[in-house]
Amino acid sequence: MSRDRSLPIFALEAGFLDAVRGERPRIVVEAPTGSGKSTQIPQFLADSGLCGDREIYVLQPRRLAARMLARRVAGERGGRLGDEVGYQVRFENEVSARTRIRFVTEGILIRKLIEQPDLADVAAVVLDEFHERHFFGDISLARCLEVQRKKRPDLAIVAMSATLETLALKEYLGEGCHHLLSEGRTFPVAIRYQPPRERHRGELWDQATRVIRDHLKEHGIEGHILIFMPGRYEIQKTISALRHASWSGGFELHELYGELPPDKQDAAVSPGARPKIVVATNVAETSITIDGVRLVVDAGLERRSSFDHRRSITTLHIEKISRASADQRAGRAGRTGPGTAIRLWSERDHEGRAVATPAEIQRMDLTEAVLILSSSGVRRVREFPWFERPDARALDEAIRRLVHLGALDESENLTPDGRAMGALPVPPRFGRILLEAARHGCLEYFALLIALTQSRPLFPTRKKHSAQLGPTDFARPDDTSDFQALVRAWQEMRRQQFRREAGEQLGIHAGAARDVGRVADQLIRLGARSPDQGVPVAEPDGALLARILLSGFSDRLALRHSPATLSCAVIGGRRGQLEKDSVAATKETHLFIAGEMIEVEGKELAVKLGLCTRIEESCLHDLFPDDFDEKDGAVYDERNRRVEARRERRFRDLVLETKLTGTVPPDEAAALLAERVLAGELNLKAWDEKVEAWFARINLIAEVCPEYDFAPVDEEARQLLLEQICAGATSYKEIKDRPVWNVVRDWLPPHQAGLIDFLCPESLTLSTGKSVRVHYRPGEKPRVSVLIQHLFGLKDSPVICDGRVPVVIEILAPNHRPVQVTENLAGFWTGSYPAVRAQLRGRYPKHDWPEFS
Repeated sequence: MSRDRSLPIFALEAGFLDAVRGERPRIVVEAPTGSGKSTQIPQFLADSGLCGDREIYVLQPRRLAARMLARRVAGERGGRLGDEVGYQVRFENEVSARTRIRFVTEGILIRKLIEQPDLADVAAVVLDEFHERHFFGDISLARCLEVQRKKRPDLAIVAMSATLETLALKEYLGEGCHHLLSEGRTFPVAIRYQPPRERHRGELWDQATRVIRDHLKEHGIEGHILIFMPGRYEIQKTISALRHASWSGGFELHELYGELPPDKQDAAVSPGARPKIVVATNVAETSITIDGVRLVVDAGLERRSSFDHRRSITTLHIEKISRASADQRAGRAGRTGPGTAIRLWSERDHEGRAVATPAEIQRMDLTEAVLILSSSGVRRVREFPWFERPDARALDEAIRRLVHLGALDESENLTPDGRAMGALPVPPRFGRILLEAARHGCLEYFALLIALTQSRPLFPTRKKHSAQLGPTDFARPDDTSDFQALVRAWQEMRRQQFRREAGEQLGIHAGAARDVGRVADQLIRLGARSPDQGVPVAEPDGALLARILLSGFSDRLALRHSPATLSCAVIGGRRGQLEKDSVAATKETHLFIAGEMIEVEGKELAVKLGLCTRIEESCLHDLFPDDFDEKDGAVYDERNRRVEARRERRFRDLVLETKLTGTVPPDEAAALLAERVLAGELNLKAWDEKVEAWFARINLIAEVCPEYDFAPVDEEARQLLLEQICAGATSYKEIKDRPVWNVVRDWLPPHQAGLIDFLCPESLTLSTGKSVRVHYRPGEKPRVSVLIQHLFGLKDSPVICDGRVPVVIEILAPNHRPVQVTENLAGFWTGSYPAVRAQLRGRYPKHDWPEFS
């Protein structure tokens, strides 16, 4: 395989290498999809002779991209994967002493900084697809800048993306940063919106199959087809629907997602003689190129994992993709010729979507990141020079959790155990468990147990046939943990030498079982470095198993509400639903820990508690004697939605035992009810959009007109307002219909209340005489929606707040659908209007459509 020197990125080669030769080289490369940046920039560095015998690290957000790009570059250079070019991802390593270009996922570089703080073996770090704003990309950039500034002025730092907001990045990289722009080589892509119609029943995959059929009827087969679906389940349903379609016989059908075996990934992206349909998650959005795609069908959704800091729960929801992601996906159809992108949603829906996906730092559990930063030499994580600062409460919660795990001391300094945990390629709670397992002589058993949580599931979500086994078929009556059955299932596959036929009979993925074994072996090697090794035991009994797991999962302690229900209370004021096949679902179970706690979206939202282990209270007393407490006071009862006076015995904030006592103190009752309203658990009927708009107006004035001395309405102010509203009540029934507006309106002193309508009016009268309502929403710019006919004659955008804030105008067509959003009306008339006029004039010929020069 030779290099394609017609790729647009080659035009930047000379300028790029000049920038690398400069002092403290920091380079931003902005190049569209398909320009060749991911494969060629590392080779420019390797061939320049500027790197000597040091390595080039290329950071990729996804494992699949790291593997496939490494394979592609190795092929272009005529070598074998793992020699000059290799890749390294968590638990996978295809590199050698000869490797000079190393494709890695982002956490690998941070762990390299722990082992080698000056990156002595690294000549350059290339951060690819930086616009995706993955957390480890952000902190890798920050740490590399620190290394370059203090220790390695020769370290080259390159940030690359197809759609990069370069201004903030260039400011962060500082003076002397080079910005290189490639125009790319893309063909026009026609965008079509085809939302589902009421007369068409069926699921998302049925809709995708139908629009492809209609497109092929009109245009015939031109190249390959790429379909974007949110997850593996939807991909498999789409493949099934395509197989049953009468027209699909001439196509190869391929799946593409992160957990797919490498040979199937290769088949999906490799050139072929027959046209193919590839159904992919957003792994195909960037980095990975499938040549010859001429039609993209986009469901417009992604399965996005986030972390709810308030509840300390991982959430896995299907979310709408941003407009930037939609553009990336559409661009895949214009790589080799003119193409078409069909979006399975409406144009109006598209206009309402976020411009870009929120940075991962704002939606992830920071615990592992804080530990890695501390382990890599960052002494004060709160003062770290973040590219985008995380939420302060999320940072506090991560630090608190690490103190509980013994990784940080009360002064937030790294402990010896924390240093050992930071060197392990697993989340901190599992690092804690591995250290405890080594101390008790059962490292091998727990390495296997942890590997089962870090690899692909052994058992499929759905059985192929009823004779296949499931986890419960490997359980025993005396089991105390769901992990025990999974360990036995894996041990049975090992006895069967991981044969695929045996896996088919047992209902176990043979490849997944083999991966688990490899991960376990790596964890055993790493865990064996601990100097504190206990006397080996063959297998822990139930009590020891629970004790060791509790060391990492004490924040997941849960209590059954009653033997008759699967509903449970969890530490941190959380609630969850037990899996009915869990060992903790037996009637005699009272306390347990949940190894998995995920909020999933199905017909309704539910927090699922899985991989559970029974816990005896005596074990809690042994390990955490200081975390028990007894006290009297007001308590909110979630089931009855009222405040009661109780005496409670607690482990941390989990109520183990409770008894009703006397009268509830009124102030405490109001505060507890207000907290529940603020958290969204209780709803006040009169707390409506008008109230939120009032707060948005106050906060806007406080921000842009400080001379008027308005205090912003923050969380504390909301709490105090709600306490006023809830005063004298002890139950939700008493507050749900209470008036709100009079309390909210009287929050401001009279002289400021009178200024609200002057500075942030509810409506504006345009110079054309049309009165329009101004919409104020928290975190958004003020907006009006106006028919385009009412704007003719209006030259400039209206302004508020003493002329300091332009109002965003949503310009509506005669059918009241938006055609443009702008806060620069003068720029609209001279820029976009002619195209809008041409489009609308044809649709609405009875309206006047003046021309403006």
